[in-house]
Amino acid sequence: MNVHGRDLRYFTAVAEELSFTRAAERLFVSQPALSKQIRMLERQLGAVLFERDRQKVRLTSVGEALLPRAREVLAAWQAAEGAVEEAKAAERCTLVIGMSTSPGRGLLPALRARLVSRHPDARTVLRQVNWADPSAGLADGSTDVAFVWLPVPDEDRYRYAVVAHEPRLVALPDGHPLAARAASDPEGKVDFADLLEEPFLALPEEAGPPRDYWLALDARRGRRPRIGGVVASAEETHEAVAGGQGVVLLASGNAPLVVRDGVIAVPVRGVSPSRLAVAAGREDERPLVLAYLAAAREVGAAAREVGAATC
Repeated sequence: MNVHGRDLRYFTAVAEELSFTRAAERLFVSQPALSKQIRMLERQLGAVLFERDRQKVRLTSVGEALLPRAREVLAAWQAAEGAVEEAKAAERCTLVIGMSTSPGRGLLPALRARLVSRHPDARTVLRQVNWADPSAGLADGSTDVAFVWLPVPDEDRYRYAVVAHEPRLVALPDGHPLAARAASDPEGKVDFADLLEEPFLALPEEAGPPRDYWLALDARRGRRPRIGGVVASAEETHEAVAGGQGVVLLASGNAPLVVRDGVIAVPVRGVSPSRLAVAAGREDERPLVLAYLAAAREVGAAAREVGAATC
């Protein structure tokens, strides 16, 4: 038996009005169409629901048995429709933000304030993603926007706004000979050339271009890096550096995540600055996504102005 909600609505209207004419007007359908639908329902049920004559319409005993149950089903479905609409509204107002580590730098509150100024009902949900996914959830659709380090794989799939340009540092175990060299340097830096023989900590291979970037392949002039270990979180990185497995490049803004308890960081001369961006799918036109990207562009522009004034 395959009875539709429409069948039950039609039946209930006729049962309550006890008139096909009034029920048809209430349902905004023609009386012949309503009569046909009721006959089809009766055939499906194998029972007569109404006694009809020229003067009146009456429920049969089967119709009387069906009416309260039909009302219950229709009420339950109405409640279900309401729940679906509430869920859809909540989904429209929720933005899932992906990140591999906390972006820090005051970015989350700054961006949220701008988002809420445009969409007061917006709700943000943060999602931590393993370093093996450099898109921070964008690639598989588990996040709506994400903080990513450039370059990101399949860059043409995304649009982004850079929110931070930062020099790269090298994290070293405390007491490493290069720390003393940096201390004696007029700028307090080490040359990347001095790091070429050091074992480096690397992102997982599936990270793609970001793995190459943080190994600074572009500055090695064809020399292959020595890989001392693979890391997939800030805590793993700290432990590996402190344990002497290798050194690692990191953005200056991320230094507090790694530099503690026997790990230091010094600036590196000869490598390009890092770029942190907020990214989203190139074809994603949802209002919250566009608003978050617009906020990121504003925050990035303000940061560049401050940087220019400082210089």
